[in-house]
Amino acid sequence: VQLQASGGGLVQSGGSLKLSCVASLGSFSVYTMGWIRQAPGKEREVVASITSGERTNYADSVKGRFTISRDNAKNTVYLQMNSLKPEDTAVYYCAADNQVRLRPRPTYFGQGTQVTVSS
Repeated sequence: VQLQASGGGLVQSGGSLKLSCVASLGSFSVYTMGWIRQAPGKEREVVASITSGERTNYADSVKGRFTISRDNAKNTVYLQMNSLKPEDTAVYYCAADNQVRLRPRPTYFGQGTQVTVSS
């Protein structure tokens, strides 16, 4: 199984980025998909998730700024990040879980993409 994330980069505070993750998952549509981030010296944080029924959930720190979506035909999950803040700086990992709730240590954990927000 491969979860290939892309779209990270360097952006100024207040800017936007859109992350994408293509998953080589059989039965992609049945998995809860999401994004987990980790900053240096900090614990993993589940940022956003979307269930097979497209119910979404967000960390309080990103509510109103980030939007997660999925395209089952393309085996892809997206994370639109707006109004970015320096504290959003982290490596963002794509994740897939066979549970309804995306866990910090999910069923599948992909490669990361670096997001850096300058002040």
